Amino acid sequence: MKENTKTKADMLFEVSWETCNKVGGIFTVLSSKARYMQKHYKNGYCLVGPYFTDKSRLVFKEEPIPELYKTIYSELKEIGIVCHFGSWLVEGEPKVILLDFKDFWPEVNDIKKEMWERFGLDSLGSSYGFDEPVVWSWAVGIMIEKMKEVHHDRSIVVQAHEWLCGATILYLKKSNLKISTVFTTHATTLGRTIVGHGEDLYSQIDKINPAEQAYKYGVQAKHNMEKISAEQANVFTTVSQITAMEAKYMLGKEVDIILPNGLDMTKFPSFEETALKHKKYRNKLRQFVLYYFFPYYKINLENTLFFFTASRYEFHNKGLDIFIDSLSKLNEKMKKNNSKKTVITFFWVPTETSGINPDIIEAREAFRDLKDLLEEEEDDIKENLLYAISSEEKINEKSIFEEGFILDMKRKLQRLKSKNGSAPLSTHNISNPQDDSILKAFKEAGLENREEDRVKVIFYPIYLTGADGLGDLDYYQSIQACHLGVFPSYYEPWGYTPLETAALGVASLTSNLSGFGKYFYDELNDKNLPGVYILDIENQEKGKMIEGFIDILYKYTLFSKKKRIDNKIQARKVAFSADWKKFVTHYIEAHNLSIKKLNER
Repeated sequence: MKENTKTKADMLFEVSWETCNKVGGIFTVLSSKARYMQKHYKNGYCLVGPYFTDKSRLVFKEEPIPELYKTIYSELKEIGIVCHFGSWLVEGEPKVILLDFKDFWPEVNDIKKEMWERFGLDSLGSSYGFDEPVVWSWAVGIMIEKMKEVHHDRSIVVQAHEWLCGATILYLKKSNLKISTVFTTHATTLGRTIVGHGEDLYSQIDKINPAEQAYKYGVQAKHNMEKISAEQANVFTTVSQITAMEAKYMLGKEVDIILPNGLDMTKFPSFEETALKHKKYRNKLRQFVLYYFFPYYKINLENTLFFFTASRYEFHNKGLDIFIDSLSKLNEKMKKNNSKKTVITFFWVPTETSGINPDIIEAREAFRDLKDLLEEEEDDIKENLLYAISSEEKINEKSIFEEGFILDMKRKLQRLKSKNGSAPLSTHNISNPQDDSILKAFKEAGLENREEDRVKVIFYPIYLTGADGLGDLDYYQSIQACHLGVFPSYYEPWGYTPLETAALGVASLTSNLSGFGKYFYDELNDKNLPGVYILDIENQEKGKMIEGFIDILYKYTLFSKKKRIDNKIQARKVAFSADWKKFVTHYIEAHNLSIKKLNER
């Protein structure tokens, strides 16, 4: 499609549980895409989401209700639906309507009864996790119905994301309104559930009985909502080829259009900036690594590579099990080949903790004490060095440092080097360490941060805010500090992390079982330095998967600095090919098709 594709609709309401409500990746999809939607729909674009006071106030700027909507907002308030109108504080500041539905909650059983009678949607015994978004999204349908009364002469498209917004589709369908609908699933509930239980989804996908499996795992209400919404919408979309295949078997519905996820590349630094930031943040990460490991043993930081993975805590779905086993084999291979390199791999996977490991706090304070002393004497040290150079004196310890300073440094260094044994596996105390999948896997794989290990691991189980008292780098800064991101997803409908990593000028490794990997596989697979490495693990046994990952990881440890830079350049090129400027036209195509189908009814 051309970038200047024209919209056939006058207005678009884009409905999502993640509008001004960060839960997962859809928040990024909506917020990064918004200004491009505005270019197409101008003032006719509006996002709709739930209103939660604590979350909404951080990203939502409430504004006076437009005169045109005051009557319908009053009518909605009378039935327990309170509309908050305003702007989302992201690029473009798109208009948003957030619905406070707590006073509409008494309607929950009537809503579920009507969905059963009209659509056969079985939600008997459903939990609050299902009922809450259903009440909200049914309320959204009522709100949009009233908006149509105001804008009766304008063509309207409603795009609803995920099963959480399915009730909006069903309400509009049962009301038989002249409104076209698009339903988008980013991952099927059943597919994610099956994989999450450790089953091989893709090799048996054509043999699965979806209804039977949904009841087996207790996700029948969400599955039914997803399936029926896909059937009742004018247009059904997903975000990738891999999810389209999944939807065909899990929901029994062919996808009309695929809507791949993009990024707003104008928000990312230029390549020159990424080079400078890599050095700056790498040095900061090196300081953290220094006091993390040096109490136990020395590491040559000049010969150390930083790898990382970042994800929700879905141990199998995100391929964390495969990655840990691959690192174990990489460690063995590097030791066998007498590699001079050290690979430190960060696992940025949030989970419940009870605070920073006290040993690390102690080492941090000893390091800061050492650093403070050095900074206090910095001017004198520079003067002494300058004098020695200009006088052509022999430069040695005595000519640069005062004797008292050297003794102080030795005492403080001794305090830093105070531990025996192996460095810790986690920055924080995990609440249930015996049951933690990552820590258990580290130990089972022999990744125990011994001095002789060429591969070290650091479980960093908190959100990266930039002010955590350790690395003190936010998420993007942490990525930029590293050399390679690894995302060996076994189940990933799209996968933003490799794309964000590439946009920040860092090479990455992922699999073709992610939507992103599947989309770019043919384009990148035959390149020597692709920037984004995509491993074919579809229908592969675990051993073969691990062999593939080890091969790429080991080769990366052998790369020269020039080769790593060439990979960075190529990674940026990959990211630019996924710019929303290009990808947003797929959305317009879906909306236009929904208008066409509505008119053909």
